[in-house]
Amino acid sequence: MAAVDARLLATARAWLVDDPDPSTRAELAAVLAAAAISEADSGDEAAAADLADRFAGTLEFGTAGLRGRIGAGPNRMNRSVVIRAAAGLTAYLQHDADNPVPVPFVVVGFDARTKSDAFARDTAAVVTGAGGRAALLPHVLPTPVLAFAIGHLGADAGVMVTASHNPPQDNGYKVYLGDGSQIVPPADALIAGRIAMVRTVADVPLPSDGWRTLDESVPEAYLDAVAAVVAPDSPRDIRVVHTSLHGVGNDTLLAAFARAGFPTPYAVASQAQPDPAFPTVAFPNPEEPGAMDAALALAAEVSPDLVIANDPDADRCAVAVPNPAPGGGWRMLRGDEVGALLGAHLLARGVAPGGVFANSIVSSRLLAAMAAAAGFRHEETLTGFKWIARVPGLVYGYEEALGYCVAPDVVRDKDGVSAALLVAELAAGLKARGRSVLDVLDDLALEHGVHATDAFSVRVSDVADMPALMARLRSAPPASVAGVAITRLDDLARGDGGLPPTDGLRLLLADRSRVIVRPSGTEPKVKVYLEAIEPVGSHSQLGAARGRAAARLHALTADLRSLTSL
Repeated sequence: MAAVDARLLATARAWLVDDPDPSTRAELAAVLAAAAISEADSGDEAAAADLADRFAGTLEFGTAGLRGRIGAGPNRMNRSVVIRAAAGLTAYLQHDADNPVPVPFVVVGFDARTKSDAFARDTAAVVTGAGGRAALLPHVLPTPVLAFAIGHLGADAGVMVTASHNPPQDNGYKVYLGDGSQIVPPADALIAGRIAMVRTVADVPLPSDGWRTLDESVPEAYLDAVAAVVAPDSPRDIRVVHTSLHGVGNDTLLAAFARAGFPTPYAVASQAQPDPAFPTVAFPNPEEPGAMDAALALAAEVSPDLVIANDPDADRCAVAVPNPAPGGGWRMLRGDEVGALLGAHLLARGVAPGGVFANSIVSSRLLAAMAAAAGFRHEETLTGFKWIARVPGLVYGYEEALGYCVAPDVVRDKDGVSAALLVAELAAGLKARGRSVLDVLDDLALEHGVHATDAFSVRVSDVADMPALMARLRSAPPASVAGVAITRLDDLARGDGGLPPTDGLRLLLADRSRVIVRPSGTEPKVKVYLEAIEPVGSHSQLGAARGRAAARLHALTADLRSLTSL
């Protein structure tokens, strides 16, 4: 093979000298040694490719903050990258924010992923070294606790070190501003600009102390607040199996259930304690096949009313219910189904006049129909809770990827703990009346029509394939999909449909079906979201209507897979 580029070697060696972490210094030194003995000599081809990838660019800071594979180099998650990010955030708060503050106060939380605690301490040190004030949560805790702590403590910003439901080798860095919601443009670009000004990590003051480690009062205040989401006089007779998928949600959820007066859920013992290796699941996301197997196995033993799962940082909530169909077992509810159920429950309990319901553009249109029928305003937003949480007057918001904001005054973000409590309250109330959540889904279909949703992803090996695929669809859009004419095509990048510009296409069909195609913001894949709506005349026609909707989704999927193939 050819010799490794001299400039790459020089850049890597300079990074190595500046790296404050002995473990990543040793990792990078080994890669350098294997890649090239000297600038003129050939080394190991795989090591050379690895080195080139580590320095192919800088891990991009965006509205999702940072997220990537743990390792040495600027294209990985490591202490050097985190220190630069913390310095950029602090400088933004001091100079570029809407209301700059010379002494910003930043609260920092962390999960149990590899190096999360180190990244959190580095963030606190950087804020302190820049003249700000920093407070660390006392131990590993769910993301919603950090989001709550920002408003509770009156902080100017918050940082949560987590990669949510990403694979074990990843970590991430999620940034919130003082209103308790995640950053949106232009804050992300301004922070990224400040990060780019950091020449070396050695230039960033990094004191060994000076920040505050919080006590249990913040987690306790969060538990009090989420327990109050449940009505004090609602039924509590409900049996729940819960899994935290090796994340940090177990203790907080069990404490929340106890504080709200529910029986203690049955915890999946093999997945209850935090473990960054996620040893019992191939992918720590309750949406992925196999992730719920252990919880459903426990459910087969103890016969609960509900199975609830949180993702590793407990900001998402998945629900399974007993399946009344032949063969029994358990039925996983789609995110859109849980979203509609929680919306219906809040409407039934009563919502303050003027309250606004919201969901993301890729979520079902059922919540909008429900809100309209009840006389409430509904807003459609771009994907992500950074947008949903910013809806003025929000009383409830959700997105189909298992994220629910049921108490915006407590947490202006998705919260898997408060959502679990509200699901339990709904199910307990229905159980007391001899009904189930599936009965409520039937009621909603009878009133508003069957809203059936599905999605699939087109994975790419090269991220450059994503814009190429989107460009192809834009340049030659189909006139119909699955035999039904397209009546409207919105190019979301142009702001069609009244939303801020984002990369994506929305296709509305003559039969009220809808297709949305958009690149993922966190993974190398293009996502396709589908919805079919079928009217229902009577309860006896429900099965046939659902069958037609399922067939429609199947036809849409087949055609869209062909249209989006690489």
